[in-house]
Amino acid sequence: MFKALVLEQEDKKTIAGIRQLETSELPEGDVLINVDYSSLNYKDGLAITGKGRIVRQFPMVPGVDLTGTVAESSDDRYQAGDKVVLTGWGVGEGHWGGMAEKARLKADWLVPLPKKFDGKQAMMIGTAGLTAMLCVQALIDADVKPEDGEILVTGASGGVGSVAVTLLSQLGYKVAAVTGRAEVNGDLLKTLGATTIIERSVFEEPARPLDKQLWAGAIDTVGSKVLAKVLSQINYNGAVAICGLAGGFDLPTTVMPFILRNVRLQGVDSVMCPFEKRQQAWQRLSEILPASYFEQACREVELEEVAECAEAITNGQITGRVVIKL
Repeated sequence: MFKALVLEQEDKKTIAGIRQLETSELPEGDVLINVDYSSLNYKDGLAITGKGRIVRQFPMVPGVDLTGTVAESSDDRYQAGDKVVLTGWGVGEGHWGGMAEKARLKADWLVPLPKKFDGKQAMMIGTAGLTAMLCVQALIDADVKPEDGEILVTGASGGVGSVAVTLLSQLGYKVAAVTGRAEVNGDLLKTLGATTIIERSVFEEPARPLDKQLWAGAIDTVGSKVLAKVLSQINYNGAVAICGLAGGFDLPTTVMPFILRNVRLQGVDSVMCPFEKRQQAWQRLSEILPASYFEQACREVELEEVAECAEAITNGQITGRVVIKL
């Protein structure tokens, strides 16, 4: 028997509860894992509260991230005792996820845990950190250099944003951080490496087709009118990596930034990211993230506290990462 957070649906409402399950109830997979840690992402919050149509079938164990130790494996790539990390692949949405003491998963979804990280550190990074690294790499691939100017990060106090600020700063970029709670999060974001703090309301005004050129590049986690405003302010030949829609999935903009300033808009997906790219990103994270990152912007909770935290994260009341100790 093992403990799990299980989502059920009653009268079209999502109900989250702690249950004792048997290993035989786990879905099919090549590898059985004793889970050490999971984490709480915005998508998890939507799934647990039922505020978003995330879960594709019930009952469901949420948790798009997990790290743990292999207990059994029918795949030669993994042996009992191996430390592994999983992010994405629809886990926690269509396949039971990380908010349980055990998980059974496909070997193709796993990545060996970098030796530099322990389980808690890996979940302090999680999907958010992996996505942030892929966004930073997208700007590098677009040839945006530190000397080209400041990089804007929206949703900077969230999981993706806080890691992106840290990574960019470590790579020598000047970072402008946009947050909805500048008076609360400003000092933390400066500690992570931001040089400028901007209140989100500045970016919620309707965007003009083209505005003054201010940023060499940007990482956007918000979408909608915030992204439209960002695009209007990107320097000639700049790039924007986008990975979120916390502000909405619409994009009220024009073609002007793209055809008159040669701006590039790069979508970033970490869910179906192939193994080689995923493994490289984890390796880069182990090389770039400073030890100081793991000393801040994190809250550790027990499984029983997750529902309350899920409500908070969907209301924009969580700063940094939430890790769940199993």
